[in-house]
Order: sequence, then C-alpha cells, then structure tokens
Amino acid sequence: MAGNWDSISEQADESHHFDKLHIEPIYDAFICPLTKQVMRNPVTLENGQTFEREAIEKWFRECRESGKRSVCPLTLRELKSTELNPSIALRNTIEEWNARNEAAQIDMARKSLSLASPENDITQALGFVQHLCQKNPSDKHVIRNAGLIPMIVDVLKSSSRRVRRKALETLRSVVEDDSDNKEIMAEGDTVRTVVKFLSHEQSEEREEAVSLLYELSKSEKLCEKIGSVNGAVLILVGMASSNSEDVLTVEKADFTLDNLAQCENNVRQMAECGRLQPLLTLLLEGSPETKLSMASFLGELVPNNEVKLFVARTVGFSLINLMKSSAIESREASLKALNQISSDEASSKVLIEAGILPPLVKDLFTVGAKQLPMRLKEVSATILSNIVNSGHDFDYIPVGPDHQTLVSEEIIHNLLHLISNTGPTIGSKLLQVLVGLTNSSSTVISVVSAIKSSGAINSTVQFIEAPQSDLRLASIKLLQNLSPHMDQELADCLRAPLSGLIRVITENVGMVTEEQVAAVGLLADLPERDSGLTRQMLDEGVFEMFVSRIVKIRQGGARGGRFMTPYLEGLVKVLSRITFALSDEGARAICHSHNLASLFVELLQANGLDNVQTASAMALENLSQESKNLMKLPEHPSPGVCAPFFPCLSKPQIITGLCKIHRGKCSLRETFCLLEGNAVDKLVALLDHNNDKVVEASLAAISTLLDDGVDINEGVQLLIDTEGIKPILDLLLEKRTESLIRRAVWAVERLLRNEEIAYEVSGDPTVVTALVDAFQNGDYRSRQIAERALQHVDRIPRFSGIFLI
Repeated sequence: MAGNWDSISEQADESHHFDKLHIEPIYDAFICPLTKQVMRNPVTLENGQTFEREAIEKWFRECRESGKRSVCPLTLRELKSTELNPSIALRNTIEEWNARNEAAQIDMARKSLSLASPENDITQALGFVQHLCQKNPSDKHVIRNAGLIPMIVDVLKSSSRRVRRKALETLRSVVEDDSDNKEIMAEGDTVRTVVKFLSHEQSEEREEAVSLLYELSKSEKLCEKIGSVNGAVLILVGMASSNSEDVLTVEKADFTLDNLAQCENNVRQMAECGRLQPLLTLLLEGSPETKLSMASFLGELVPNNEVKLFVARTVGFSLINLMKSSAIESREASLKALNQISSDEASSKVLIEAGILPPLVKDLFTVGAKQLPMRLKEVSATILSNIVNSGHDFDYIPVGPDHQTLVSEEIIHNLLHLISNTGPTIGSKLLQVLVGLTNSSSTVISVVSAIKSSGAINSTVQFIEAPQSDLRLASIKLLQNLSPHMDQELADCLRAPLSGLIRVITENVGMVTEEQVAAVGLLADLPERDSGLTRQMLDEGVFEMFVSRIVKIRQGGARGGRFMTPYLEGLVKVLSRITFALSDEGARAICHSHNLASLFVELLQANGLDNVQTASAMALENLSQESKNLMKLPEHPSPGVCAPFFPCLSKPQIITGLCKIHRGKCSLRETFCLLEGNAVDKLVALLDHNNDKVVEASLAAISTLLDDGVDINEGVQLLIDTEGIKPILDLLLEKRTESLIRRAVWAVERLLRNEEIAYEVSGDPTVVTALVDAFQNGDYRSRQIAERALQHVDRIPRFSGIFLI
C-alpha cells in the first residue's frame, strides 16, 4: 500500500501532487492545451478545439487588450467567432473519472489514517484530506460521509509531533465553514482532546489547537462544549493575556474567547479567571434578565483591587441605577455586586462620583412598606462602611434633602438610632461608618458634636461588653477616635465597663488581635492625670497584669504578628500612667515591687518603637522627680562622751556611697534615681532621635537632674561625663518644635550656671543668637529664662530690670 503513495512528497497538502496521483490513466482529451491540467469546465471553439473555459477566456481577453485578432491558441488561425460551446459530454466523463480516482484516493487515505501506519503515510493522507477541502470546499461532505473525521481525531494520539500537528491543521480545514462537520466534532471527547493540546509543551501544537478551537467556537453548540471542558476557559484566558506566546496565537485565543462569550456559563467562567469584559458588556447591554443574572454573579466574585476599580469605572453607574429599581431581586443583585467592589479605596471614590451615597443612605433610613429586608440593609451598611473608610472627604458631599451630608447632625442621629435598634451585624457596620468619619480631621468635630447632642456616648460605651467581637472592636475604635475630643467625659463613662475592657486586653488568644490593640489604645489615650481612673486600675490589678505582659513580650514569649508593636506601645503607655500617681502609696508600692524604673530604662532601648521610648522617657521623668522626696538622708553617728571635753580628739566622719545628685542614699528600685540606674547615657542617646516626641520626653527626663532640689553642679558634671552638653545645645539651634525649644532654653540656662560652659558658649555666636531669638520671640516664661541665660554669658547686664524674677 505504501508504494501507491510514493509519488507524493512530504508537502502532500499542495494540490499539484494530488493531480499527479491517478488510479486510472489520464486521457489526452482531459488535458487543457493551455493549462496542461485536467479540465473542470471544458468548452469547444468553432474549429473543434477544446479548452478550459477560464483559460480560453483569458486568451481572448489578452488578444483584445493587445489589439490582435482572436485566433485559436493551437492553430493560430483567426476565428470568425469567439463563442464558447460547453462540452457537456466531456465534462461528465471527466467528472466520473475524477470521482472514481477520488474514491480510490479516499479509500487509500482511510487505510493510511491508522496509528499502525508509518508516519509518512499518515501525514500524506492528512495532506490529501486538506487538499480536498481546499480544492472544493463544497465537497467537504465527502470527507464526512467517508467517516474520515473520527479517524483524523484518532491520530491525535500519535506519538509523532509531526502527525499530531498535521492532524490538528487538517481538522481545522475540515470544519472551516462547515457546520455539519463541526457537529461531528462535538461528539464524544473530541473537544476535550483538542483542549489538552492548549497546555502542550510544543508551541506549534498549541498554535494549531487554538486555531482549531477558534473555528469550532463559531458554533454555539460547540461553544457550550468547549466551555464545559474543565480548564479550557482558564487556559485560553491565560493564552490571551500571555506575553510569551506567539502574537497570532494570542490573537486566536482572544477571538476564541469572544466567540465563547455567546454562552453565559462561559462568561461566568471568564469572569472567575479575571476576564470580566464579557460579563460587564452583558451587564450594560443585555436583557433585563441577563443584567440581573450578571449582577448576581458579579456579587459572588472576589476580585483583586485592580479589577474592582475596572468594574467600578465600567458598570458602577449601571449598578447604582439597578440599586434604585423597585424589584427586590435587582436591588439585591446590585447591592451584593457593589459590596464586592466598594472595599477598594480607589473603587469607592469612583462610586462616590457616580452618586452611590444618596440612594444608599435612603435605603438604610427608609422604613415601612418600601424598606429593604434586614439582610439587605446589612449589605447596604457594609457598602457604606467600605466607602466611608476610603479616606474621602464627606463634609461636602450631599446625601439627603437640604444638602445634608454624612456628618450632618440629623444623619449622625439617624445612624446612632439604627445602631441602637438593629442587630449586632448592622450595628457593627454602622459603628465602622462612624469610625471612618472620625478618622478624618475634617469631619471628626461634627461627629463629636452630634454624638454629644444625642447623648449616645453611654450606649456606645456599653458595646464594649457585647458578646460579638465585631461590635466590640468597632465601638472601641470609635471611642478611641473620640477620646481626644471628649477625654474626661469618656473616662467617666468607662468606669463601669472598665473590667470588660481589661478583659479584652489581657485575654490569652494566642496571637495578639486587632481588638486587643484597639482596647489598649483606648485605655492609653484616656487622661493620665485622672486619679480616680488610676485608682480603679490599681484596685483591679491592671498595672501588675500589664507589667507581666510587657516582660513576656520582651522575653519573646508572646506572638503578635503585625499587631504586636501597637499592642506593646499601648501597654507601656498605660503602665506609664502609674507614674502620674506617685503620691498614692499603692502606686509607689507597685513601682518598687516590680522595679518599674528599671523596666522603663530597658524600654528606652526599644529601637524602632518610638511610642514605647516616648512613654518610657515620660515615666522616667515622673519617677526621677520623685527621687528627691524618696532619697534617704545619711545618719551621722553620735560623738563619743569625751567629744565635748576634748574636741581636738573628735574628727568629722566621712559618709560614702551617697548619690551626688540627690546627696543621699539612692537606688533605681527604691528612689528611682536615674544616676544609680545608669539611665542618663541612654536618655542622652535619644536626644539625637528623629522623632520630636521621643527627644522632648528624653530631654524632660534629663532635666530632672538639673531641677531645683538637686545638686545642679553635679547634674551638669554628669551630663559632661555622658557627653550630653552638645546634644542639648544642638536642640536649641535646631528649633524643631515650640515646646521642644522651651525645654531646650530651660536646660541650657541650667547648664550655663556652670562657669566653664558659660565661658565656652559665650564664644559661640550660634548659641547666643538662638538665646537672643528666644528672648525676643518666645513666650513670657521662655523670655524670662532666656534673659537669665544671656546674663550667664554676659550679653545682658545682671541688673536688668526688664523682667521681675
């Protein structure tokens, strides 16, 4: 059998190879003298010569165009007429001859299209089938009727790459513009087999497979079939967006997906794979039922932020219009879709510009027959929470009649009413709305004013003890935002639920939670000089628990993830408030028993934790101020009985081990002495910090060593020893903040009481200029102090009476 194909070369798909392969001999009468090919439409001239119609018509046309007379191509004699008479009998004979040859060739192809045949035989047979399709596309039924399509599909299993690629190419020719052949391809697992080639390692086979699928996808029935193959849509989406595939392959994959979008199920699959345009197009242009279906499916997706923004820009306005529908199904579908895309900040801003706020607020506040079911009010509340927490300015965006905004008193009152009269899920979302509004400096004052006028602070505080964690978290965050604006009022309200707040903070839940961070942050922001609150915290053992937590964290015994840093900051700040109540014996006892001064000195070295360092330095300032009150004066031994009679025999006793600063017996644990606790060099190091609050707190702690009631000369000497003089002078020169300048002026004046330092500074014009600036432009107290400093460097006469000192 193989020998019958020897005349066909490897390029068997080229038509002239098949014209040379004939089972029956070719008669000369079948050949056109002009084309030298078998004629398809023979015609006869008046002289009896026969030609292919197309060829002889071209001959006559060329004669006319060249100005020559029409002559016979064979005899070259002039013709009286160029009339062409169809040679019907010859044409029928040729057609019968072709049919017999074609039938024989098809039979040979059937025998060769087998996995057992040699590779060359298979590829030549496939080439023959392609040739038939290209020669006369209307005869593709011959291939179908001969049962060749399943046989071609079967050779896709060949181990030969060349055969597989040729089979895919042939199938594309077979199904192109032939719906009946496509129907056959829809049978069995043929489509699944073709789809497998999309993920094949050989690029040529992938290219042929996607080209074949493109042809198949022109059939609606096959669109469903292709989409039903697991992974088909996903792979095609990947190819269409690939940067590594051939440009034509990417284009064919894209066109195939466009065709597959005829089926809604395929559109859903594409959306799941990140190709949302077909879904969005149906949402914009489809029938009402289709729009509803697409909006519902959009609400089930979980897109990334980039996709959310794309969706918001494309169909945000349409979804908002759908939300205004009277049909509850449409409102539900649109709300769920808007909920998915509103969680991105950029998307929220697009939705705001599209006008989402007025209908959203209306849905929340409407009661009666037209009100939303509670399950949809929950979705509306979630969307509003997402939008408000996007960081937009809401103090000018109208949401209701009479140009009301989200921060109008009536709107806030309505939100507070809903919070108190709906379930915990809606309540927590609406509390999050208030959290978002109070996060902004431009709207927080309006919200605070509305909450005060409504008297809702007590009801908000009660949520701290709610069993639902979301409700607790939202209420705590809101109270934390309110605390700077209603601190004492809030502190008074928190007395009753304080135990619940502490329970949240100290609960052992493995990892530190966001709720614990918010709770400790709220407690840390309350007025530290509220002695009543501090007393209550002492009675409930709060400080001991917080010390234990801080130590455990420092020793690496606690896990906190991303919440560990703010949690530790809150714990330290709350613990530092005990140093504002050192007149209380219980507070001092805790400081002694737990050696808090040592703990705060250690925390000064918590690099990267600015708030921890600030709170620790503030605590050390308070503790150090108490040192002079706690210091024990030395006891002098009584003189002997002979001392009054023989004073020459009595020598003054030298007492050692005294603190140079406080002139008594000191220790870090008992008297909170910074010198004895080796804290000064650590505080001096923080003067070079880039955070002004850390610097100011550290300078304040250092200044206690220069304060009245201590040995200032020894304090100055200590700063000389720890190289602290220059950093303090530098702070005066840097002029970082007003409060820091005031502290620096005070400290520099104390340093200038040392004659050596005063002498050196008097020759430094930069320091003198800074003092002059403070003297001229500072507040009343700073000007007084700057005057004294300038007197130390002889820039102002000491008899100056400008200020009364």
